[in-house]
Amino acid sequence: MATAEPVYIAGAYEHPTRNAPDKSTEQLHAEVARGALDDAGLSKHDVDGYLTAGVPEHEEGLPSLTPLIMADYLGLDVAFADSTDFGGSAYMSHVGHAVSAIRDGKCDVALITLAGRPRSAQQATGTGVRALTAVQDSYERLYGATTLAHYAMAARRHMAEFGTTSEQLAEVRVAAAHHAQYNEHARFQDPVTVEDVVGSRVVADPLHLMDCCVITDGGGALVVVSDAVREELDRECVEVLGHGEAIQHHDAGRIDLTRTGAVDSGRRAFAKAGLGPDDVDYVSIYDSFTITVVETLEDLGFCAKGEGGAFVEGGTLQAPDGDLPFNTDGGGLCSNHPNRGGMTKIIECVRQLRGEANPEVQVDADVGIAHGTGGSIATRHGSVTLVLGGADR
Repeated sequence: MATAEPVYIAGAYEHPTRNAPDKSTEQLHAEVARGALDDAGLSKHDVDGYLTAGVPEHEEGLPSLTPLIMADYLGLDVAFADSTDFGGSAYMSHVGHAVSAIRDGKCDVALITLAGRPRSAQQATGTGVRALTAVQDSYERLYGATTLAHYAMAARRHMAEFGTTSEQLAEVRVAAAHHAQYNEHARFQDPVTVEDVVGSRVVADPLHLMDCCVITDGGGALVVVSDAVREELDRECVEVLGHGEAIQHHDAGRIDLTRTGAVDSGRRAFAKAGLGPDDVDYVSIYDSFTITVVETLEDLGFCAKGEGGAFVEGGTLQAPDGDLPFNTDGGGLCSNHPNRGGMTKIIECVRQLRGEANPEVQVDADVGIAHGTGGSIATRHGSVTLVLGGADR
């Protein structure tokens, strides 16, 4: 990407609500779309590309006409649309696909929207065994497997192979909670200690309640633009330097529960950007569970495989003084997770690179990572990595 036409994120907006019993999912999409377009200084009439996933979210098991439904609802007239659904990493994919579409001349202003109401719908995101026709891992769910159980297996395997401890996993939640106390919109804003985390009840051995992400309503949106459009905007924009995708699955039974697709998506994104882990100042890492963060940091190359537990000790992930600040809005562990949580990771990375994060956790960042994990690291998942650069880079 370093030698290709530059493409930018010009608008970013996160819905402030964490509980929306009085709104429809489509209304939340519309509200975040307006917020992101206002942030960029554009209107819906400027939009000629649209990307989203997971609508209608309540019709499990039925084919979705996502881009058609939402383009109709939003009143968009677009030349390019994409509904790639990698679950939690879908929106990292959408940014990368929007970049390609802009470079191919298919559009100039791409709008990307996320919205969800799992909290209002009382959705058992991590513990429920949903209709088999509605989920990708129907073979496992036939036997009662859940998302929470999948990640607990990964955590137990990581502990068995590398000696990782519950206390080390707890450091991830401690860092997220430290950041969330400065975010007025975060669902859980109280700081916690390692002892608090390991003292919370076990929900799937070895994971404790505080090792798990929140369930919220809400959403977010992004506006991705061509260089020509950026030049006309009175707004600081963030450049998309690199994008990489990977799909990991059972591999006919040879699955490694300690390895995620970030090994490949990260390598591809860094290669496109012409950068490496040592160049990164800030990371937004999908934090469905604390083990997700530890494995992802290893696989993106910030530490060696098996050393993630030790790496996150001692405040490494805490802003503003840690060696590698992460999820400075509180992340999915404390702030916001309205399903497909990759969107909020991109938004907070954009805030950091613009210098618009909460002042207490703002870091001096020129290069940031936004990484998503969609599906389950214990069965099959999509990993997507974005490398983003600030204006002063």
